[in-house]
Amino acid sequence: SLFDSPANRYLKARRSVQRFTVTQLGKCCSDTQNNYLRYVVHSYNFFLFPSTLGVKDVEFSLSASGIQFLSHYGFDYNKFLKDGIPYMNEVQEKTLRQHLLLGSWKVSSALDRDVLKKAIDEVTRWIATAEEEETMILHDLSGCQMFEVQLVLRQALQNVWTQPLGDKKVTVQKVSPQHRRLLENSYYDSCQKEFILLSARGFTNLFQTLVKAKKPLVGHNMLMDLMHLHEKFYKPLPESYEEFKRNIHSLFPVLIDTKTVTKSVWKKYQFPRVCNLLEVYEVLCSSSLNLKDATCPVIALASDCSRYAEKKSPHEAGYDAFLCGSVLLKSAHLLLCRSTADAVEDDPSFSQYLTVLAEHLNKVNFIRGRVSSINFSGEDTPCQHPPLLVVQVQGWPGLNERRIYQEFKALCRFDVRQLSKNEFILLADKFKHVKLVLRDYKHHPNLRISVYRHWRHSPRVNCLLQVSGIVALWSVLAFVLGGAPCSS
Repeated sequence: SLFDSPANRYLKARRSVQRFTVTQLGKCCSDTQNNYLRYVVHSYNFFLFPSTLGVKDVEFSLSASGIQFLSHYGFDYNKFLKDGIPYMNEVQEKTLRQHLLLGSWKVSSALDRDVLKKAIDEVTRWIATAEEEETMILHDLSGCQMFEVQLVLRQALQNVWTQPLGDKKVTVQKVSPQHRRLLENSYYDSCQKEFILLSARGFTNLFQTLVKAKKPLVGHNMLMDLMHLHEKFYKPLPESYEEFKRNIHSLFPVLIDTKTVTKSVWKKYQFPRVCNLLEVYEVLCSSSLNLKDATCPVIALASDCSRYAEKKSPHEAGYDAFLCGSVLLKSAHLLLCRSTADAVEDDPSFSQYLTVLAEHLNKVNFIRGRVSSINFSGEDTPCQHPPLLVVQVQGWPGLNERRIYQEFKALCRFDVRQLSKNEFILLADKFKHVKLVLRDYKHHPNLRISVYRHWRHSPRVNCLLQVSGIVALWSVLAFVLGGAPCSS
């Protein structure tokens, strides 16, 4: 809603982020080759799945429309469910660490409990007749299950030792108690707590590496992305919008939202109107822009990312990351050309691009609200919206916000908020829509529309005026009655 402040919108989005999971994350990084002009791009695509290793069982939602949308673009749900990389935030990691230290670690997944039961049965039957130093192998264990099986077996049986054996296998060895104690103190024990935590953190390890690198983080329309990064890999989202901003700015001091950047570029160049990231990329790559000059950056996919060079894969996270980085470089080059009176030098560096992008740094696009962007390094600047309109309803009972919205929907788009029983406020993002409604509804039999005046239409001001009027009336009455002569 255009009525949303950043804090209101944040609280709405926070509820959504807490309910839904991240199924896929894309990362794209590039190196300059030979000179500044050639960027060799490495694009990565990660399927993610919440960690089930010793933490409270995570519940999340998937929307039917979201599943249908991703399925249409070839999303591999089997890979997401079976091979998704685990992740956890700091609070979940702290809980797991405490359980490991106290020995109160539990298996939360029903599937893992079944696998463990089968493994324990196999080992128990085998160990009854096995000789010391004899071994057996457990097969078909996932990443988390390999740790869980080893921890449970070691805890339950004092005369066994376990070790991972390649992919999805664990070796179980029958050992003496003395040999077991020696092995437990070995530096190379795969079940040391730090190794377990490293595995349980999964993708969070890469997130923490990105945070430490303090490189510019680039996204497209990235507010929800930042909220998911905070919730899933850092800490649960705070209730305070300002605290969220401070946390993100501490994690990523330089943010670049290509949606914010391209909105600026679109104002300076006569580009066709486009909606999504792929269309933006195609416009910037089109021959009509004359971006084939000698100074324009060349963006080449690395040899191990050739699939993206051969085929478009929209809405696949790794491909979208590649599009996002490409859009940034091409947009920055356009802005550099516009800002430089003379010809652009032969090898513009990325630091020069950052200079022309300075006004857009840390400004994340805000869709339809009281601000055009969220400023993660300062105060948010309010939008200059057209004036509010007040709709006064006469002789039309039962009107609500939805019906008012439907009334104006055919003519133009307004957001609606009820002011009082028979009054509604309309807010548009275009001045021409305000003029159109004032003109076309001038003689409407049931709706009187006027420009909102705070002193006239605000319920608080009206209430204050009424109270002031009552107080003034009582003051006059008190003065008159108090000044009247007394009769004996």
